[in-house]
Amino acid sequence: MVTKSWKELRLREEAMGGLCAGVVGTIIGFPLDLVKTRMQTGTTKQTTIFSVGQTIVKEEGIRALYKGLWPPLISLSILNTITFAQYTFWRELYNANPGWDQRNYLAGISCAPVAGIVSTVENLVKTQMQLDNITRKQYRSSLSCVKTLIQSHGVGIIYTGHIVNTVREATFLGSYFFVYEGLREGLVRSSLCNVQVAVPIAGGLSGAVSWLISFPLDCVRAGVQGQRLPPQHGARQVLISLLRERGVWSLYSGASASVTRAFLVSGSRFSAYEGALWMLRGGRNYERHHD
Repeated sequence: MVTKSWKELRLREEAMGGLCAGVVGTIIGFPLDLVKTRMQTGTTKQTTIFSVGQTIVKEEGIRALYKGLWPPLISLSILNTITFAQYTFWRELYNANPGWDQRNYLAGISCAPVAGIVSTVENLVKTQMQLDNITRKQYRSSLSCVKTLIQSHGVGIIYTGHIVNTVREATFLGSYFFVYEGLREGLVRSSLCNVQVAVPIAGGLSGAVSWLISFPLDCVRAGVQGQRLPPQHGARQVLISLLRERGVWSLYSGASASVTRAFLVSGSRFSAYEGALWMLRGGRNYERHHD
């Protein structure tokens, strides 16, 4: 049973904090996400973050670093708005404490089904747009990509890779919030730093750790969604193909870009989230331990 009323949970303010987190995190992280996708799908011969980024700018122009930005900017803003509000609801439902409480992990996992509905579409469009730059170059914009896919294959095509993406979301979000709550509380209580410093450090490390854990699933997701559509192979076939052709380390191709991006994005995302809540009401709801 929820221990607070809807009014006491103040989910509208949680949603505003999530919106700020989504906007800031997406703008900062998008170029590195492009590099990660190129490395995951084997569409570049370069092997480092900087060499891949340099090649993209040299051959495709600097604007290519933000090609396909609008869908993730919109969808990730929506996604973070929903996810942070959901997380507040679930952790209250589970009566979770600040710190290393496994119920924070459970609250994160509980956000995955709804998060997957939004992020599957965003990831598909983003992946198709990022790879389109080096293949057919048939999409003029993210909107034209969506229209073309639906007209050619029906509405269901935009949920290609939905199952593996939702499993990835559960893996990521569970560890994401669990590690963040644990590190944030630990840093503040140990007096190593104040909240203003603890938030970006805990946020950055939680993002890096969570991406490292969920990265093989994201690599499979990228392989499924990066095919010429309609897809010829499901997640299982993509995994087998990756292991057979490129070895087990292929599941971590592009991990350096992803972990670097995750640290920067998650640190700024939690800073934006908590900063917004501080301005709206003076801080987070649950700065206390439950009985």
